[in-house]
Amino acid sequence: PGEQYAGLILGKDGEPDHHLILLPGDEAELNWDDAKKWAKEQGGELPTRREQSLLYANLKDEFQGAWYWSGEAHERESGWAWYQTFYDGYQGCHQQDDELRARAVRRLTI
Repeated sequence: PGEQYAGLILGKDGEPDHHLILLPGDEAELNWDDAKKWAKEQGGELPTRREQSLLYANLKDEFQGAWYWSGEAHERESGWAWYQTFYDGYQGCHQQDDELRARAVRRLTI
């Protein structure tokens, strides 16, 4: 109950990879490690950056106009992770100790 279908994520070759489901619930003021733990407790994971783009496109109204953690650490900057704002769709990175919001997703592999 409360889950919402967000859409289809394509793989690297352009073929369908998985369906994305947004889980109910929203948590505020979590650092990145705590956000990942919270998402797991909800039965899911933090979304990837690509998944956050899909969530912004298809389910923006299910989010507050705030910054939400992604599940992706920054590739080059140790101690930093990616986030997305849901008031304008911008993606950037924050120090993992900063406190942002979190939403959990689950994936249905095709």
